[in-house]
Amino acid sequence: MILPKARDPRLVTIRRGGTLTDADHQLLALWAASCAEHVLPLFEMARPGDPRPRQAIEHARAWASGEATMTEARAAGGHAMGAARELRGAARHAAYAAGQAGAVAHVAAHELGAAAYAIRAARAAAAGGEAEAAGRLECRWQRNQLPTAIRELVLDDQRLRNDLCWSVFDG
Repeated sequence: MILPKARDPRLVTIRRGGTLTDADHQLLALWAASCAEHVLPLFEMARPGDPRPRQAIEHARAWASGEATMTEARAAGGHAMGAARELRGAARHAAYAAGQAGAVAHVAAHELGAAAYAIRAARAAAAGGEAEAAGRLECRWQRNQLPTAIRELVLDDQRLRNDLCWSVFDG
């Protein structure tokens, strides 16, 4: 479970009683999509004919640009998670990352799920004893992709939810 029991108002849109602007919500979705897409080849190598994770990433981006509804993006995210269920290892984590990215349109806090699953995918794909180093490298790459407007929010969210996210944001 990557979502906390108590929702952080900074990750709840203003119209729902939080402080998150629509523009920042869209940036979170775009960042989550980038995190998921970075490890998507790990899924596509295992299941080249299954478009569901890629479609979830595309829907996350389409939602952020106003070209898809929240319902469409959330549904695509659910389908990506369905693609993950019968797999193991890096491919499974990569599909879950895509599913979480699609779900950001519905609940902004899923942004961290996309990042955490992508780090888990990178770790699982690493050879030998390189898993921790691969995870740190992926985390660093993700942080380098963060737009300035949401950087501090995401970094603080990583600190606060690191324990829920398998401690992948350490180091």
